[in-house]
Amino acid sequence: MNDRAEKTKNAGIIGIIGNIFLLIIKAIVGFASKSQAMIADSINSAGDIFASLMTFIGNKIASAPNDEDHNFGHGKAEYIFSMFISISMILVAAKLLYNSIMTLILGSELTFSWFLVIVCVVTIITKLILFIYVKNIYKKYNNILLEANMEDHRNDCIVTTFTLISILLARIEIYWFDSIVGIGISLWICYTGIKIFLESYNVLMDKSIDEKTKDIILDLAHSYKNIKKIEDIISSPVGYKYIIFLTIQVDGEMSTKDSHDLADCLEMDITKLEKVYKAIVHVEPYIDNKN
Repeated sequence: MNDRAEKTKNAGIIGIIGNIFLLIIKAIVGFASKSQAMIADSINSAGDIFASLMTFIGNKIASAPNDEDHNFGHGKAEYIFSMFISISMILVAAKLLYNSIMTLILGSELTFSWFLVIVCVVTIITKLILFIYVKNIYKKYNNILLEANMEDHRNDCIVTTFTLISILLARIEIYWFDSIVGIGISLWICYTGIKIFLESYNVLMDKSIDEKTKDIILDLAHSYKNIKKIEDIISSPVGYKYIIFLTIQVDGEMSTKDSHDLADCLEMDITKLEKVYKAIVHVEPYIDNKN
């Protein structure tokens, strides 16, 4: 297992342990105090456990090397499992939104407790540590599974801060804010879920490489003086990297060996780019359309 896969696995395991701990304390105190915001927060932690589990499983599959049935590896598993995470987030958000709206209409039975405050503070500190830890790994390896986990941890810090505010307001008998926070939490979770879903969908539907990297590839090709024309460039994602198919035209009088050597050199240069998994260069004789 490479370093990228190992770090992602560790992030998944640590996330599972941390979220199980938070789920238990949030659920106990939330149901005891009848805080809709804390109950919503506890369900969100249950979703985070699922997200961390999907990160662990998805990373394990994605890190498997290429084989006869999967010539370009298993990298797209990252995006398949990140879609599972996003769908679970959207479903959880819908349920929380319904519960919070009903509580707002029917009234809240929140009972103030200093245990609620303590749980919020512990959650914020725990999630902030997890967010910083995963963010540092994500910045280095650009893994969408880590991105989903990172955003989960960040969102929880924000969400729990508002939960803490609603609990403190309940002490002075302002109860409606608790339900409003529950609604806010559900909408935030839904937004994040849709964002991750669309990012995963684009890769699974073979979205082209970004324009900046495409321009770098074209500049590399143009730096070869024997390349008369770049006829076509196509890209296809394999996990977090891309296969690049490039068709170039060279002087028709160039020997087969020389044209193949040129193509091999260009392929090696393109493959050195961070986002490129493999480059395939096809050579054709140059056609001057002006004549």
